[in-house]
Amino acid sequence: MSCCTPDGSCSSNTATVAAPEGTTTVYNVSGMTCGHCKATLTKEIGALDGVLAVDVDLESGQVAVTSSGEPDDALLAKVVDEAGYELTGRAA
Repeated sequence: MSCCTPDGSCSSNTATVAAPEGTTTVYNVSGMTCGHCKATLTKEIGALDGVLAVDVDLESGQVAVTSSGEPDDALLAKVVDEAGYELTGRAA
């Protein structure tokens, strides 16, 4: 049996993954140089309550944090510092 309908359209029956909803805030972080840095920050920031997604961009030195509410900048700075990096502020 074909997946196509009599009118020629197709149905793949695949689920669509929705992007996480929330507030995305971009931070400047110094000291990130490699994949280990990226993995460490993704894990440590991602473990915080309310964090839905973390995207680390090594080239720009920025970390985008998507959270369910307004992020706690002081807590994020503490976590980044404890991981061995420096959160220098929100990106413009």
